[in-house]
Amino acid sequence: MASFFCSTKFLLLLFFVSAIPIAFIIHLETSSPTTHVYHYHSTGWLRECSKWDNANRRFIVSFFEGGLGVIPVEADYSPGDVLQEIPVVKEADLTGNASLGFTIDRERNRVLVAVADVLGNRYSALAAYDLTSWNRVFLTKLSGPEDEKAFADDVVVDTEGNAYITDAKADKIWKVGANGELKYTIKNPIFTPKEWYNKLIGLNGIVYHPNGYLLVGHTFSGNLFKIEIAKGDEVKLVKIDNGSLKFGDGMELLSPTKLVVAGNPTRLVESSDDWESGTIVGKAKGAIHRLSTAATVKEGTVYLNHMIGLGYPRKKHVLVEAVFSA
Repeated sequence: MASFFCSTKFLLLLFFVSAIPIAFIIHLETSSPTTHVYHYHSTGWLRECSKWDNANRRFIVSFFEGGLGVIPVEADYSPGDVLQEIPVVKEADLTGNASLGFTIDRERNRVLVAVADVLGNRYSALAAYDLTSWNRVFLTKLSGPEDEKAFADDVVVDTEGNAYITDAKADKIWKVGANGELKYTIKNPIFTPKEWYNKLIGLNGIVYHPNGYLLVGHTFSGNLFKIEIAKGDEVKLVKIDNGSLKFGDGMELLSPTKLVVAGNPTRLVESSDDWESGTIVGKAKGAIHRLSTAATVKEGTVYLNHMIGLGYPRKKHVLVEAVFSA
């Protein structure tokens, strides 16, 4: 048997097996896209989240290696143009931590970013930056080495400026005030599934509904939760009538009754009863080999952020228009 693994036949077999996924990726990359795609050159391989900043006509992106960038879309842009990422935030005191999900707080002209030690789960924070100067407004430590392991993953802001940050490791939600003060955490046994394999990645995508509550997704269980802020943070399980949202990542409201859950596939969920229940009404694939991690809405159109950049020496990332089909 050992001689087989050293043989020419085995080496040829290994070559052909490894060539299959490479060939598949090349095919996907060279095929003509079926929907509109924004391509942009980047300074890094991994981009966790992106949001459309309509007031400034640019995408904002978070760097897995830490920091933020902007991708301006000029008025003379035409499909096929390759845009350029411009780094705007890179802080030495956060070196070693990833910048993950973020939200634009338009009312206060700032962006709020979840920061985390991805590998060790020994540090989590919320950082706020001014959208004009990119100066840091505040940095709120959420957890450290002295606390339980935690992973700040995504964030959303309510009308009063309070931020809610999901903990994908310990299944809780931190609440931070408008001035950066850590208020309390939202915990509930319903957040944590019984099965060990559904605990690997927990609470993740989060949105604030204009009716005054939160919608939060759990990645590995596929559950969706409704949190009534005005009712003492009452938590309800949203009944998904025709499936689950398993492996869902970042989320975005397309309208008060329609929720986009990024993932592979990305799902469009609709509710007719103020999110007591929901129905999956469409799915979009995106660039599956690049891993969809977040969604944003630009002028009524959903675009999917993809984690993985390709190309050398210049990395190229994509923001892919999501077209949903039943």
